[in-house]
Amino acid sequence: MNILFVCSRNKWRSATAETIYQNHPVHQVRSAGTAQSARIKINYKHINWADLIFVMEKKHKQRLFENFEAELAGKSVVVLDIPDEYTYMDEELIATIETKVAPYL
Repeated sequence: MNILFVCSRNKWRSATAETIYQNHPVHQVRSAGTAQSARIKINYKHINWADLIFVMEKKHKQRLFENFEAELAGKSVVVLDIPDEYTYMDEELIATIETKVAPYL
């Protein structure tokens, strides 16, 4: 399964999630951000590639549907409810991501 992680700037939360799962034996992962200043800015190719999309906050889901409504038809978009209060590879962030993502894998 192709899994896409999305946050605002693709620097801390979604980048951490991609790093955690990058060597998963079954799933392929990528990450992107919704902000203009994102390290990797999300585009329709990311949406089309993904089978499952995890967003960190409700606002990210809203932005995806505002910009990629047609591409999201039939896709699962899961809100993880992880606030922007962590740094890249923060131990608490890793534990939170793993706990919230586990039921879907």
